[in-house]
Amino acid sequence: MSGGVDSSTVAALLVRQGRSVVGLTMQLWNQRRLPELSPEGGVTSGAGRCCSLDDVYDARRVAEQVGIPYYVVNFEQQFEDQVVKPFVAEYLAGRTPVPCTLCNNYIKFDRFLEMADAVGARQIATGHYARVRYCAASGRYQLLRAVDASKDQTYFLFGLTQAQLARTLFPLGEMTKPEVRELARSMDLSVAAKSDSQEICFVPNGDYAQFLSAYLKERGVEQDRTRGAIVTSDGRTLGEHAGVHHFTVGQRRGLGVAAGEPFYVIATDAQSQRVVVGRSHELLRPGFFANGVNWISVAGAGEPLRAQVKIRNKHAAAPATLQAAGGPARVEVVFDEPQRAVTPGQGAVFYDGELVLGGGWIE
Repeated sequence: MSGGVDSSTVAALLVRQGRSVVGLTMQLWNQRRLPELSPEGGVTSGAGRCCSLDDVYDARRVAEQVGIPYYVVNFEQQFEDQVVKPFVAEYLAGRTPVPCTLCNNYIKFDRFLEMADAVGARQIATGHYARVRYCAASGRYQLLRAVDASKDQTYFLFGLTQAQLARTLFPLGEMTKPEVRELARSMDLSVAAKSDSQEICFVPNGDYAQFLSAYLKERGVEQDRTRGAIVTSDGRTLGEHAGVHHFTVGQRRGLGVAAGEPFYVIATDAQSQRVVVGRSHELLRPGFFANGVNWISVAGAGEPLRAQVKIRNKHAAAPATLQAAGGPARVEVVFDEPQRAVTPGQGAVFYDGELVLGGGWIE
């Protein structure tokens, strides 16, 4: 129970169905850390982000309202080790991480199931917009897009295992967001009108580079040389920058260079501290390699496999061919048409219509 309308509605719905329900909220990040990042230089309530202190209060209130036991479980250390530290390392290496996927992989569905076992629960349920079904022909649990395409969250769930899917319920997968809010109102839930969270829970002001500096300073870590050159793809130097972690592929604003035409970040190189910029058409890529691939609804891509490939959450999945490249956990993706801003570190998720075939990390 995150304290939002979605997970609150799931809890109330399961109680209405007569199930025995226990509510769990994960304490993942101490909101009092790094107070210099808050807009006023002090502790914020966390409005607009998930996992804030206000969310814990809201979740507890809903649990009391629907009459279920409720617990707050502290996973701060696990979250820092498995989400925050990799997030920092990836940015410093010139890649753009997806912390929400790491959180789902290693906290919300891994540690969560351990807690379910501890309290004797057979299944876990969340407010994610996705669907699960069992395919008798293949003997595999399948992950499917949500009915509400605008809220579909399968992009962030590609790391789920068969064991996790076998015990997971996504009650909202067949509903639209307006239907969920109406259901919450019909059950008089106190969070029925609560706005959705937008920001990453541990970056209160949305400034990733500022978070990295504050986090490393807190830990007493001296950053290596970060200043470097901003160069064009043909080798011209346009200016300097304060670190590659300030940039991501496809970025246009905040480059700090004056030019007569728009420039975009084409690539970053943490080793040389070079940021390469170019024109919009230079962002197009015919394909890429993905590693750490987790196959969900199919066993793998032994033979060339056709799929629609999503390279970031808001990307419209593009048709492509997948081919195993050095083992089942690494694939080469070749698009039918070149795609814009293929970004190292981001997730690549493979679809066959509504079916999620699997996904991995862009090299």
